[in-house]
Amino acid sequence: MVDAHDSKSCIERFESSILSPGTMKSKVLVILGPTATGKSNLAVILARKFNGEVISADSRQVYKGLNLGTGKITKKEMKGVRHHLLDVVSPRKVFTVSDYQKLAGHVVEQILAKGKLPIICGGTGLYIDSILSGQKFPEVPPNLKLRRQLERKTTAELFEQLKKLDPRRASQIDKNNPRRLIRAIEIARAIGKVPEFNFFGSKYNVLKIGLNLPAEKLKKRISIRLFARIREGMIGEATKLHRAGLSWKRMEDLGLEYRFQAKYLRGEISKEEMVKQLESAIWHYAKRQMTWFRRDKNIKWFEPKDSSRIVQTVRKFILAE
Repeated sequence: MVDAHDSKSCIERFESSILSPGTMKSKVLVILGPTATGKSNLAVILARKFNGEVISADSRQVYKGLNLGTGKITKKEMKGVRHHLLDVVSPRKVFTVSDYQKLAGHVVEQILAKGKLPIICGGTGLYIDSILSGQKFPEVPPNLKLRRQLERKTTAELFEQLKKLDPRRASQIDKNNPRRLIRAIEIARAIGKVPEFNFFGSKYNVLKIGLNLPAEKLKKRISIRLFARIREGMIGEATKLHRAGLSWKRMEDLGLEYRFQAKYLRGEISKEEMVKQLESAIWHYAKRQMTWFRRDKNIKWFEPKDSSRIVQTVRKFILAE
């Protein structure tokens, strides 16, 4: 591991590069990978070693009150490291990729201006790409007439329609989430398809660290993590959100944990069925995340246990001219 003197040297070198605008691209670190691989913990370790601040790249952790269900990092787990883009908006409102791109881009520049290392951390590949690519995400306004038509269709019918319009987006989406399917169809109808992001045109000098595990190990982690969340009060959290005004429909739209908890709390499925179906859904979500990330050949992959190698890789990145 890097000792205190070494870390100080890295920080000083990094700060000096920030204080010399125009000499090089500003450096940004990304920690990504499927769910339950320990990304948040690694981001905190690296932020403490290399004077960084963390920017969440999670499409549901932007919502206030969605804590246990999304696995949101706690204040204690942050260990004094500043985190951004958590608890940004009410879960009753829709927060788009375009919204995220604007906010995250501003936060990255703020962190760099302080001479600190921006660390983007999360599993929502589209959010990460939206920051780094420099390409403006298409702002497609809601088509209410189209939405009313699509809301009458089943999720299976929506998925088949999206496959015909944009096969690439269909391969990456949660095919059981009607809100995301409808939005994807809306975008595809308006502009043809979601554009591919350019991984080589970023205005930043980016190091992407990917965390992953063999399938069986990841499945086990997902199961352990899910049962831990339930013990900590995840179902109570969902109940409280509904009592505070979050509709069952909106809860289902938020996907995964909230979709299956909404079904359980309405009496449509038993608790045992909820856990079984949710565990399977999270695993399939992890596979979709990897489908997205495998497109990018610039990611350096590690297992969570490889923390020493990861620290050395980040150190070389920071010290490089």
